[in-house]
Amino acid sequence: MKIAKLLVCLGTVAMAWASATKSYDVTLSNPAQVSGTELKAGTYKVVLEGDKAMIHSGKVSVEAPVTVQEGDQKFSATSVRYVVVDGKYRIKQIQLSGTKTMLVFNN
Repeated sequence: MKIAKLLVCLGTVAMAWASATKSYDVTLSNPAQVSGTELKAGTYKVVLEGDKAMIHSGKVSVEAPVTVQEGDQKFSATSVRYVVVDGKYRIKQIQLSGTKTMLVFNN
């Protein structure tokens, strides 16, 4: 009986943790900087935890503060908006496909 209760508790905690973190695939069309880290063009996994976004692909990983904003309607595609600073692209915002969520980077 104790093992059954333990399994139920662990299952509940695992489900709560899984719903708290969300991950999305994002493709960068240009090399870009995030929090001082240079990311090459390519596909990355973005994991959103509260007001932080972790961007990683292979051995490259960067954590950046973000402001999460909700739009009026769902975005039809994931899009990345850049700003150019000193001739280099920096990620300014990411709109996430199938959601109303927009990540605004506090670079």
